[in-house]
Amino acid sequence: MTAPLWLFIWIMFMAFAVRRLILYLHVFQQEEYDAPRFLKWVVTTGSFDKRLSLWVASLLVIMMFFAHLQGWVAVAIVGGLFISAAWRERNPLKDAKKKLVLTARAKRILAIAIIYAGALGLVFAFLYLHPIYWLIPIQAMPLMLALAVWTLAPQEAFVQRRYWREAHEKLGRLEPKVIGITGSFGKTSAKHILSHVLEAASTGLATPGSVNTPMGIARIVRERLKPEHRYFIAEMGAYEPGSIERLCQLAPPDMAIVTAIGMAHYERFKTLDTIASTKFELAEAAIVRGGKVIVAEDVLTHAPARAFAERHPEVMIVCGTGDACDLRILETAQTKDGLTLKLAWQGEHFVLSVPLFGEHQLTNIAVVFAAACTHGIDPEAVVLALKTTPQVAHRFEVKPGANGSALIDDAYNSNPQGFASALAALDILVKPGGKRVLATPGMVELGTAHDDEHRRLGKIAAAHVDVLLAIAPERIESFVAAFDAHKAESAETHRFAEFSEANDWISDNAASGDAVLLENDLPDLYERRLQI
Repeated sequence: MTAPLWLFIWIMFMAFAVRRLILYLHVFQQEEYDAPRFLKWVVTTGSFDKRLSLWVASLLVIMMFFAHLQGWVAVAIVGGLFISAAWRERNPLKDAKKKLVLTARAKRILAIAIIYAGALGLVFAFLYLHPIYWLIPIQAMPLMLALAVWTLAPQEAFVQRRYWREAHEKLGRLEPKVIGITGSFGKTSAKHILSHVLEAASTGLATPGSVNTPMGIARIVRERLKPEHRYFIAEMGAYEPGSIERLCQLAPPDMAIVTAIGMAHYERFKTLDTIASTKFELAEAAIVRGGKVIVAEDVLTHAPARAFAERHPEVMIVCGTGDACDLRILETAQTKDGLTLKLAWQGEHFVLSVPLFGEHQLTNIAVVFAAACTHGIDPEAVVLALKTTPQVAHRFEVKPGANGSALIDDAYNSNPQGFASALAALDILVKPGGKRVLATPGMVELGTAHDDEHRRLGKIAAAHVDVLLAIAPERIESFVAAFDAHKAESAETHRFAEFSEANDWISDNAASGDAVLLENDLPDLYERRLQI
């Protein structure tokens, strides 16, 4: 083959490779650049190239009957690569629910992956191998990204150590009171409520949104923590044992709050006891600094949490309905205006009115009350501050919906307890004659509990839902089947491939008096399979 031809082949391959790498990078970013999880996703979802590989296979058949066209076959392969790159690949920078963000790290990964893909394509183009061998570089794009991450690992570790050290030293120098919050669910809402309450008495800083990783927390400390901040609230997430311990080394906590132990990320941890042990790494770090540990009563049903409480009863503040709780929830009610609670705390009774929705928030409010009072805020000031608590966007946020309906936007995430609580709220927010509508793709990362939990919630939904809009129903068949088996005769079930289709249905069919629940909104890697 002449030099111009193989160079042309290589250039066309690179056009394909760049577009394909960007497509895969979108998924890789949503998997937080975890190479093993990303490669497992590729295998389990069958997200291999099919279209272009079939094109290559077709050309091989042509070669069998028209051997004299072999030179043109190479050109045809090039054409196939170009067509795939130029007209067929989806651009996740523009066409995605959660678009690809080309951060500095993403750009580094993409650049190295392009170099690896370029080298591989150059070898295949220069050697002019039989077309069947082009299936190797075509299918190798996910591996190029994984190799790029592994190549960059030493540099990333160096950068992260520098950021970590700067943040840790800044916390040590400014000495805000660090309040760590963790839990299988509820930690972001509890952080949001506590931050609002503490703002009424002093100046502080809380990690925004769902920022709860070492680099996320380090960035917030480095960029936003100021000398006038008297406290720092750090949400601490966990994806494996040791996760929270590492976060506590970065931001040693003076107070620990554990909101709940549940099925979130069960796929990663395998057992609830492992989850509990990991969450209580925060408690272990807090007592080193003489801090208190504030927990929801249900947390102590798990052996590792109970064992910690038995070893350190003097640091525990337990919030719940039981007689032995340090903060007792005596009465609760969910109304169309929000939640009300009557609490017993240190020999006094307090009535809280909080403009939030969902019975799962009751415990969050209770632990926040205890934390704020323990922090030194007057209980009456806490009661007053809670009356003006703003809702958390996309986390059981109640707002006007389409055509005068009431919308419960719980789209950010979903867990079994919050899901059940949201279903019950439909009965409160629907008006006489209105419909109760649920749009959901179900929950993720439940591992072996996926079908059991969805089956249980499907049965619960049947008692609270008139219209089910099942999104990507093939992944929640147990939920849909349980709903259909127990629903009222007049209830309806509709199936949609994507959330956007369900939203279109709501726009066309929701009416004044209806209550609509959006329960979870999956990222692209769960809802949309790669069409390649």
